[in-house]
Amino acid sequence: MSQKAVNSLTYAAAGVDIDAGNAMVEAIKPLVRATRRPGADAEIGGFGGLFDLKAAGFRDPILVAANDGVGTKVKIAIETGLHETIGIDLVAMCVNDIVVQGAEPLFFLDYFATGKLAPEVGVAVVRGIAEGCRIAGCALIGGETAEMPGLYAAGDYDLAGFAVGAAERGTLLPRPDIVTGDVLLGLPSSGVHSNGFSLVRRIVEASGLGWQAPAPFAPDRALGQALLEPTRIYVKPLLSALKASNGIKGLVHITGGGFPDNIPRVLPAGIGVQLELPAIEVPPVFGWLATAGGVVESELLRTFNCGVGMIVIAGADMADRVADVLRHAGECPFALGEVIAAPDGERVRSSGALRL
Repeated sequence: MSQKAVNSLTYAAAGVDIDAGNAMVEAIKPLVRATRRPGADAEIGGFGGLFDLKAAGFRDPILVAANDGVGTKVKIAIETGLHETIGIDLVAMCVNDIVVQGAEPLFFLDYFATGKLAPEVGVAVVRGIAEGCRIAGCALIGGETAEMPGLYAAGDYDLAGFAVGAAERGTLLPRPDIVTGDVLLGLPSSGVHSNGFSLVRRIVEASGLGWQAPAPFAPDRALGQALLEPTRIYVKPLLSALKASNGIKGLVHITGGGFPDNIPRVLPAGIGVQLELPAIEVPPVFGWLATAGGVVESELLRTFNCGVGMIVIAGADMADRVADVLRHAGECPFALGEVIAAPDGERVRSSGALRL
């Protein structure tokens, strides 16, 4: 005699909707296909993504891997309902870290975790990820969507990205021949990029402004939209410059820790840099953050990029050639400083002040 189950539970009743996840996968397949490149067919649905290094043109490659997230900038996307560009940030934070090694980003995977899957939100996020991959020239070959009720609130989500690139053996950066007199070229940022947003959000809260209020530093845009300006992806211009000139000795991605923490990561022992701060065209957002938050210059320089998303270290005799190649690739390089001796003490020094 059969007995009917009492209080029968299901995965859906526990808060996980497998059908919604499957529907999202089907919706993002065209976005993923749009990131095809040599070496990857950019088709998802299997248990793992594949990449053919030989088909990508490599002979004796060294693989370079990086992973990152977008930090609390994602909270602004959630609170404003503007999800279309946060995926560009996710890709940028990973692929910019790969190109500074002198490597070409090849493929990308994402991790999207949420309390309750809203497929339209997930698709918007992945649309941004696919756009970031397109800008970087890498293939989106897989990812994971995790619905975890009880760990995340219903409307919350978080992102992580994983990128792999490659360089031919012997071409990795930084080079060991960085010496005093080498030139620093700055490449402009688009704004805050994707670090320092715990401080940004605290300043916004203290200002009393809502996300829909006109941005004080960009009155034609809402504050939330302006702060969500995506991180610049420097991959293609830098790869062009690396191929066209042997003058680049090192690259620095200015992220968390700003100038004093990131620049020394590529310098030999006993070497430092002298920055000319007045040379930087500081985007207005940083002036507003400094004024509204009472943030002193030293804190700005260690928390934010202050208008410099990437630094190129070039030999003094090749700096003009490198700058020309970068301009031809669409960049706007400017002289930021030079490499100096720093046998002890502070390795990142500066003269002048930021023009806020």
